[in-house]
Amino acid sequence: MLRIRLARSHLRALAPVRLPVRYYSIAADSHAPKKSKVWASADEAVKDIKSGDILLCAGFGLAGIPDTLLGALAKRKDVTNLTGVSNNAGNFDSGLDKLLNTNQLSKIIASYPGSNKNFESRFLGGQITLELTPQGTLAERLRAHAAGIPAFFTPTGASTAIEEGAIPQRYNNGGAKNGIAIQGIPKEAREINGRRYILETALAGDVAFVRAWKADEAGNVVFRYASNNFSTVMGKNAKLTIVEAEQIVPIGELSPNAIHLPGIYVDRIVPATVEKRIEIYTMAKSGSETESDLSPEKAQALAVRQRIARRAAKEIKDGFYANLGIGIPTLIPEYIEPGVSVWWQSENGILGMGPYPTEKQLDPDIINAGKETVTLIPGASVFDSSESFAMIRGGHVDVAVLGAMEVSQAGDIANFMIPGKLLKGIGGAMDLVSNPEKTKVIAVLEHCSKKGQSKVLKTCSLPLTGAKAVSTIITELAVFDVDRAKGELELIDLAEGVTVDEVRAKTEADFRVRSHLGTFA
Repeated sequence: MLRIRLARSHLRALAPVRLPVRYYSIAADSHAPKKSKVWASADEAVKDIKSGDILLCAGFGLAGIPDTLLGALAKRKDVTNLTGVSNNAGNFDSGLDKLLNTNQLSKIIASYPGSNKNFESRFLGGQITLELTPQGTLAERLRAHAAGIPAFFTPTGASTAIEEGAIPQRYNNGGAKNGIAIQGIPKEAREINGRRYILETALAGDVAFVRAWKADEAGNVVFRYASNNFSTVMGKNAKLTIVEAEQIVPIGELSPNAIHLPGIYVDRIVPATVEKRIEIYTMAKSGSETESDLSPEKAQALAVRQRIARRAAKEIKDGFYANLGIGIPTLIPEYIEPGVSVWWQSENGILGMGPYPTEKQLDPDIINAGKETVTLIPGASVFDSSESFAMIRGGHVDVAVLGAMEVSQAGDIANFMIPGKLLKGIGGAMDLVSNPEKTKVIAVLEHCSKKGQSKVLKTCSLPLTGAKAVSTIITELAVFDVDRAKGELELIDLAEGVTVDEVRAKTEADFRVRSHLGTFA
């Protein structure tokens, strides 16, 4: 081994020298290729898209939706039989809803399409095909193809209808009563290190539509806040990637440190001409707002949800990284105990999500997983969907709180569909419950249905979101701890004014009672 020793006098001679500072270091401008990827219009940029193509449509809710490009494609009525790939099915003539309205789509691959009633009615009526895919799996299938990986094993969806292929892709015309036209896709399963995984194949796109905040003429792209979501993975994936940018700048104007999507993946750039929109305006409460304006029925329903959220908040500890599902879980931050600070994670690409905004703080690029407007706290970070779900599947989130339609005494949870009748979508729920050894899963729900039937069951009757995933069940009547290994429940808390006999009468599942029961308001 060669060793070099320098005298101290020589070391002093090598002391740092102060040099002129530049914003960042680049070579002379003459070394940069000059070819521009900017096209004059979206109409020109989409002219060679053909019928039968697989179209990747970036965005989440209405954040980061490439409506300029979609509007141009919607004019081309000759292009039909498209497969649209997106987290959602669009809404309000935005996103894939534009192509639904022009009947250019024959199939959608998505994780949460049901918020679009136009799509839901078409699917339930047997008029369109749907490949329903967990959100994190969708992001990873896209990322895998871009990286040259043909398939991968994931815990998401194991021991559920996703593994079994039990979710129909298409009903016969007229709906479920007339049978299934295209069955679901069963998955290969394997035990690895004592855990069950399923094999998912990579998903390739012919064309990707992406909306960017900034792009330079070389195709380097920067996204803004939560508008990144699926944009990076889709932009890297397709044979032809077209970006609509709010700002197009000369080569060299963007810092290399800021680039989310390098120009090697981008083929064409057009100006974004459609204004950004907000799907769900949710504002911070003003001091003048009161719940007295609600009808008695709505006030009672809200009180039940608030009781559940108030008790669930006690499970959130100082410094936790936590994810909240839509519905009742979104009420939890209002009841976090004083002195407890939490890093709220949102699967659309936020860590450090803040409260609802004032009117002055409204920003269409900052929304939560429920598509509501939110804010960011100091220290927050934003990232794309594949990064978000790596945090989730990898068990880096301390606790996930999810709403549910049903839960079982074994810790099974069902919360995404009623076959043939209701389709909302899986969203990120299957990913959030995929690593219960590292991420504690809490299910929050009303104890009984509107018909008085128990939702806390011996066995779930609806398709499972996750098997043996839930550790704690919280309703407006009671709190149960779940022994997932033994498939047993233990009643640990009662709501004030509720008796054990009442809980037994309203609970189908078997449970034992802790000797020293707690209470909650």
